[in-house]
Amino acid sequence: MVSAAQAKKLGKLPNWDLNDLYPGRDSKPLHADLAAAAKAAEALEKSAKGRIAGMSGDDLAAMIKSYEKLQDTIGRLYAYASLSYAGNMDDAQVARFYQDMQEKLNAITTRLLFVGLELNKLEDAALEAKFAASKKLAHYRPWLRDLRLYRPHQLADDLEQLLHEKSVTGAAAWNRLFDETMAGLRFKLGAEELTAEQTLHLLSDTDPAKRRAAAKALAKVFKQNIRLFALITNTLVKDKEIEDRWRQYPQPESARHLSNCVEPEVVNALVDAVTQSYPQLSHRYYALKAKWMGKRQLDWWDRNAPLPEDKDRLIPWEEARDIVLGAYGRFSPKLADLGKRFFDNNWIDAPSRPGKAAGAFAHPTVPSAHPYLLLNYLGRTRDVMTLAHELGHGVHQVLAAEQGALMADTPLTLAETASVFGEQLTFRALLAQAKPKQRKMMLASKVEDMLNTVVRQTAFFKFEQRVHAARREGELTPDALGEIWLGVQRESLGPALKFDADYSSFWCYIPHFVHSPFYVYAYAFGDCLVNALYARYQDAEQGFQDKYFAMLKAGGTKRHKELLAPFGLDASDPAFWSKGLGVIGGFIDELEAIG
Repeated sequence: MVSAAQAKKLGKLPNWDLNDLYPGRDSKPLHADLAAAAKAAEALEKSAKGRIAGMSGDDLAAMIKSYEKLQDTIGRLYAYASLSYAGNMDDAQVARFYQDMQEKLNAITTRLLFVGLELNKLEDAALEAKFAASKKLAHYRPWLRDLRLYRPHQLADDLEQLLHEKSVTGAAAWNRLFDETMAGLRFKLGAEELTAEQTLHLLSDTDPAKRRAAAKALAKVFKQNIRLFALITNTLVKDKEIEDRWRQYPQPESARHLSNCVEPEVVNALVDAVTQSYPQLSHRYYALKAKWMGKRQLDWWDRNAPLPEDKDRLIPWEEARDIVLGAYGRFSPKLADLGKRFFDNNWIDAPSRPGKAAGAFAHPTVPSAHPYLLLNYLGRTRDVMTLAHELGHGVHQVLAAEQGALMADTPLTLAETASVFGEQLTFRALLAQAKPKQRKMMLASKVEDMLNTVVRQTAFFKFEQRVHAARREGELTPDALGEIWLGVQRESLGPALKFDADYSSFWCYIPHFVHSPFYVYAYAFGDCLVNALYARYQDAEQGFQDKYFAMLKAGGTKRHKELLAPFGLDASDPAFWSKGLGVIGGFIDELEAIG
């Protein structure tokens, strides 16, 4: 928790201005867009449903263009509702607005289901003939390519409609229950009652007593609510298993691989490489850290503790801004200029407050608007790195917006590229200025961040795999979920970490398990990819920046092989991952040499 004195030192933290989307929940522009979207969806359905197969290439391109324009409006409405909700989940009126908007937009998009369904019924030869006859249609080839990945898993039209309509009372409703429950939890430490975000933040406090107290407070409240979190998890995993079975996905993670446009064998190579590296990376580092802290084993709540000699000062917001933009600018003034727009135009919501969504994210909204960043800035070095990370996402989203509403989104595996690259630029800039004593602290902090991104997220992925497999045999008790959780933690973090029963409930607060099953491997993918990419940057002659911007501007129009080829990188090569992991190992080597 930030005291009044600390808050003053942080300076004025920005709150985002959502007026660029809509001036308010009851505003005329919002209701006008909602009515216009409903009318346009109805008109498109009447004019095009059942006719796509017989359309000429140009007519099909015109229909898709209308559909894309409509998706932009729908996306703007949804973005405003979801960002309003993320900013204050405790407000019943905001929550009601969010749910109402989901239901209204679901009704509109139900009318548009036919577009994807009918396009996927076209035979390849018929679609190619339309491409050959229409340059306008060729513009949408990347979108159609990715849409048609789902052809083997598409159900009958009436089943697709049923699943779509029920989504707001199915998975989305359980997501909302998780969000509101987590946002409403309070953790008592002394006379204070803190949010989950504020309490988790104390696990990296310099005071060992505060870390232990925070850990115990988190464990106590998580355990009090664990049956609810277990119910949410069991329900969502079973719901996914049912749909996956109907769609004939071979594995629980198969749908995620399709959405990421990545081959299963590439992900398997990544996971295998990280798993095999546990002893040389996480096990070795945490043994080293335990020695530095004068212990044989680290208590689990000391995993992210600062080192004894680390005096992690509070970094004011303006200084954090200058650190990140300065690092971006040294890479490219253009990158810094793009990042500066977020600060100058109130596109960032930085303060931590009750009811606000935990963690951090960058929301792309829609190409006709601009992204927004949500942070919970508390002034630590890690918070500066989070700012660099999310700003990287935001810049990526600005650059990709030129691809339009259907092709701006980047697969998750590549969506982490700009964010992790932004972190790397910021870290390297700070490291270059560090004095010898500071260098050890910075390297240790960076290694921990990388282990959290690569090793921990891979362990999360394996946790999900085991949970989804075990759930097929029946409902999982909180104890069973805890056993799976502790199993992957011990495997991934190694014998230098000491776990007790209190830690068995900590699976429950990870939002990705609820909102985006199997999302987590994208972090490890992105970190290893950026390690390799940054090595190319260090060795590159002039021209790297141009290639980098071209990669970001591509949005979702190109696959990872096409995007990485200009840099001489290939993620399908198993050796690629070993090179990325070698960067982490090299930092640990240096720390061992420093002692």
